[in-house]
Amino acid sequence: MAFKVDFKSKKEIISTASEDNAPIVVLELFTSQGCSSCPPADALLQQAKDDYRNSVYALSYHVDYWNYIGWKDPFSNPVYAEKQRKYNIKFKNKSNYTPQVVVNGKAHFVGSSSVDMKAAIAEYGAIKAENKITLSNVKVEKESVFFNYKLNGAIANKNLRAVLVLDERITEVKRGENRNKTLTNSNIVVAEKRIAIKGLEGISSMKIPTEVKKDEKLNLIILMETEAYDVTAATKTKLLR
Repeated sequence: MAFKVDFKSKKEIISTASEDNAPIVVLELFTSQGCSSCPPADALLQQAKDDYRNSVYALSYHVDYWNYIGWKDPFSNPVYAEKQRKYNIKFKNKSNYTPQVVVNGKAHFVGSSSVDMKAAIAEYGAIKAENKITLSNVKVEKESVFFNYKLNGAIANKNLRAVLVLDERITEVKRGENRNKTLTNSNIVVAEKRIAIKGLEGISSMKIPTEVKKDEKLNLIILMETEAYDVTAATKTKLLR
C-alpha cells in the first residue's frame, strides 16, 4: 500500500518574510534500516520534501544503535547517534529514539506523525530566516565537491554545516526487524562537515564517500547554525558528476 498523507493547502508555508530571508524548514530524521517503525517516517519525510520542494530541507541520519539485532545498516554512523544525543540533551529527553524528527534544531516529534509534520511545516514555514546562504562555483572534481559561499546577516557565534545527501537507495534487508523487506531510503546523509565562519564569504570542499555510486544522485546542503544547534539558514543544490 502506498504511503500517502494529505498536507492540504501549501499556502500554510507562505509568509510575509522578505525574499532575501525566506522561511526554511530543516527536517532531520534519525532513522535506521533495523527499526520496524522507521519506514513510514522515511516515506513521510520524502513526501514533505516533494510537496514543499523549495522550502523543506530533508536529511536522514541513519543511527547505529539498531545494528545489534542482526542487520548492520550500511548508512549507519555512531557520529549521527551522538548528534542525536546532543539534540536530546538540549530537549531534556531521557534518551534517543527512532524515528525522531528535529525541526530547525529547535523542536522534535515522532517522525511517523503526519499531524506533527504538517504542524511543524506550517509553524516554521511562516518564520523569516535569520540568515541567507548563497552558493556559487559548485563543481565536482576527482570525487570531491568544491564550492564558494556568501552569507548575510549576523554571523557571530555561528558555524556552517555542509552535508552530502544521497537522493535514494533501495536495499534488500536480510535480518533484523525489517528482515525480508525491500526498503527505499531517501535523503540519506553520507557525509557531513563543520565549517568555521571567518567572514561573509568563503571557499570549502568535501570528499564524496566511496560508497556513493557513480550513477546515484547527490545533493549538497549547507546549513548555518548557532552554538545551540538552532538552524538560521539553509540552501541546497544538485551535484553534477
